[in-house]
Amino acid sequence: MPTEEQVRESLGEVLVPGVMRSLVKLNLLRQVAISDEKVSISLASAALSQEAQDWLKAKVPDVIRKLPDVKEVETEFVEAKSKDVNEIKSVIAVMSGKGGVGKSLVAGLVGLSLARRGYEVGILDADITGPSIPKMFGITTRPTGSDTGILPVLSRAGIEIISINLFLPHEDDAVIWRGPLIGKTITQFWEDVLWGRLDYLVVDLPPGTADASLTVMQSLPLSGVIIVFSPQELAAMVVRKAVQMTQKMNIPILGVVENMSYLILPETGKKLEVFGKSKADEMVQVAGAPLLAQIPIDPELARLCDEGNIERYDSQVVRTFADNLTQAVAAKAK
Repeated sequence: MPTEEQVRESLGEVLVPGVMRSLVKLNLLRQVAISDEKVSISLASAALSQEAQDWLKAKVPDVIRKLPDVKEVETEFVEAKSKDVNEIKSVIAVMSGKGGVGKSLVAGLVGLSLARRGYEVGILDADITGPSIPKMFGITTRPTGSDTGILPVLSRAGIEIISINLFLPHEDDAVIWRGPLIGKTITQFWEDVLWGRLDYLVVDLPPGTADASLTVMQSLPLSGVIIVFSPQELAAMVVRKAVQMTQKMNIPILGVVENMSYLILPETGKKLEVFGKSKADEMVQVAGAPLLAQIPIDPELARLCDEGNIERYDSQVVRTFADNLTQAVAAKAK
């Protein structure tokens, strides 16, 4: 007879319709019982339509019967909501005090660089009125699900993504909502989306320190915050407000990121500080946290984001960013 480990390994090859992650990675496998050439499998029904459940009931026995000495397979679904099965190790919010500093870009690069390290990653786009994550990743697929949850959309690199833009009839439709409705939507994205097992969930916050940011800091178990800024004095001044907010909410600051830090001149290879002298050292002192990255102005990165191909971007800066971030998360966890 097969072992429970062998059964789980086999079920790791069964991809859930609508999201194309495995039963195991979505944490839908609740129980495995093995006795007398019979394998009984219990699965959570969270976010699964009846059609998806019927498909899995047919698929799972086909896979398990390939194991030695298995003659009978019983598959049942137990009622569960998404929040009951989600297991997320680290939740990281990306924020700034003002718009236009590239916060969503940084959130996208964080998710991408961590996924390349082999981590299971999701991105929650909490910028309800100005969502840009789907555009950068080239995603237009509408999420599916059921009364018990919502299935996120998987990017080409395997990153789970949820955003209000994926629910709109057209990506350029305006979301004209008051604060309470925005806060409720963010909470739903956290509780109702079937994230499954993730190493990291990256939350892309809207600019400022108002309702949306407050909802995330009060409702989500944040491992920490990444503060994004650009070299302009005005941006640095406003970002200090975001730092003060995280400190008052007792949320750890994992580090700071200076975006649009400089431009490499192609003719000479020299750095041109387009928006003024770097504020990196100053912001490290203000935040009391390390500098995770200084991201340059890169026309290639801008082009790939506009084309929905951010996942094709690579640079030494991004690779170092991922190393610094994982070290910062580990340090805060001690």
